[in-house]
Amino acid sequence: MRSFRSAIAGIAALSLVAVGCTAQDNGDANGAEPAAQTTPPNGETTEVTAEALPEDLGAALTPGIESTMSDMLIPGTVVLVRDPDTQWLEAFGTRTVGEDDPVDTGDHFRVGSNTKTMTGTVMLQLVDEGLISLDDPVADYRPDVPNGENITIRQLLDMTSGLFNYSELESFNQVLDDDPARVWEPDELVALALEEEPYFEPGDGFHYSNTNTVLAGLIVEDVTGEALEDLIQERIYDELNLGNTVFPAREDASIPDPFARGYLFGTNVSTFESPRLPDDEIAAAEAGDLLPNDVTDMNPSWGWAAGAVISTAEDLADYVEELVAGETLLPSSLQQERLDSVTPINPDDPASPGYGLALAQFGPMLGHDGSLPGYQSFMAYDPDRELTLIVLCNLQDGPEGQGGSANQIAREIMSVLYPTG
Repeated sequence: MRSFRSAIAGIAALSLVAVGCTAQDNGDANGAEPAAQTTPPNGETTEVTAEALPEDLGAALTPGIESTMSDMLIPGTVVLVRDPDTQWLEAFGTRTVGEDDPVDTGDHFRVGSNTKTMTGTVMLQLVDEGLISLDDPVADYRPDVPNGENITIRQLLDMTSGLFNYSELESFNQVLDDDPARVWEPDELVALALEEEPYFEPGDGFHYSNTNTVLAGLIVEDVTGEALEDLIQERIYDELNLGNTVFPAREDASIPDPFARGYLFGTNVSTFESPRLPDDEIAAAEAGDLLPNDVTDMNPSWGWAAGAVISTAEDLADYVEELVAGETLLPSSLQQERLDSVTPINPDDPASPGYGLALAQFGPMLGHDGSLPGYQSFMAYDPDRELTLIVLCNLQDGPEGQGGSANQIAREIMSVLYPTG
């Protein structure tokens, strides 16, 4: 469904902007320092102009954030930007549409596909422990997967397996609309996908698919004999002291206090082909006569290993910095292999979005984004500048079909953080 289907489109939009920021530029026209050579994860040398953060981040960033929120009718947003010398953390708007209920910087949001990076990290830890290999065929663990002898664990993590994405089924979206409280079992989700034809032969392309990550989560559980939720808690949240990050039990649709309520224009089915509303509904939304639907309590079990996690801006900032540049979660050699795995999803277009072992690239920044009904989020870290950007929103898409509210705000912010791009 578009809840995750649109995620790679958002990555694409951001990557095009960010790649522009890494274009060769000798600066000095804008008073910038000379461009410095860097080596991104794909090993290709590029040039990135060294920039200092604006002296007054609030004054520099607030107009673009508020303009995007207004254009997309985003109720509430939390933004964090930091480097070793500065942190700017600000909340905008309301938790609850139609009420004077200001968003707080410590509010919890569903963070969708950022969960994929966590499932991928635990899988890589099992690789380090010798319990599994990235080149193992999926059939060794799941003999029910058609052609599983030719699909590897690596291809699940880097989205090159070709397996159909269950959330792209209109029938599945209809169930989400009709029974939002339904508790989904991971095997149910995989079974839906395996009934459909794959997109391509393993390794012959790229297609962002929640099936890959749910299947990876099931394999992690099979190998360890432990629940994925417990493994992520112990191996990531406890290790990094992420006290405000939760991987909820499948039957739990609640969000810890304090939290922002989540909103969706239209329904999952009505926006299945495109998140753009009909023209008359767009006009009504802009006039305030059509409000987005409150989907806060939709059970996130349908995303599970691919998208169920809840977090806060500061927790995500601590996490993405470790995800990209740390050595706490993975040993240095395996961490470097993960970074090196990030390559353009279209080999014929070096400017296409970058993706690797459950890790996305936004020009000089690495991380992921997350999108599901009611919420959209973005987390990224630039290891060269030690620069972190987090955006959390309580609306998925704008009524005119503007995809990915947090991605669009991140795009505005990146144009300020990388002004020579």
